[in-house]
Amino acid sequence: QVQLVESGGGLVQPGESLRLSCAASGSTLDSYYIGWFRQAPGKEREGVSCISRHDGVIYYSDSVKGRFTVSRDNAKNMMYLQMTSLKPEDTAVYYCAADKRLMACPYLCSGDVCYVRPIANGSRGQGTQVTVSS
Repeated sequence: QVQLVESGGGLVQPGESLRLSCAASGSTLDSYYIGWFRQAPGKEREGVSCISRHDGVIYYSDSVKGRFTVSRDNAKNMMYLQMTSLKPEDTAVYYCAADKRLMACPYLCSGDVCYVRPIANGSRGQGTQVTVSS
């Protein structure tokens, strides 16, 4: 079972950028479906992104597409979330997650809206707070 630790959260103003890191130990990330999800106070978990372990395809929810970029460094066993053009509605606790049992990234489209469902099982970190406020 992989252990995950997030870092890099903080308080930023709207329009600014922030980079989150996810350090993995106990197992290598390249054998897992990995991704990020977030949870704002009083709201349900919201999937942000997912990286397929089979072909490396990266999926994003429409709410962050074009602003957020996820990447991985297999040599360091790390995953990153580069967030740009941050908005107040991006305020949440951000978690990285990993699941070896998934068969595919949980990416769904309903009408014109596409989203990544949170990786609910497997491992997740303790979370890092991101606050976007002026």
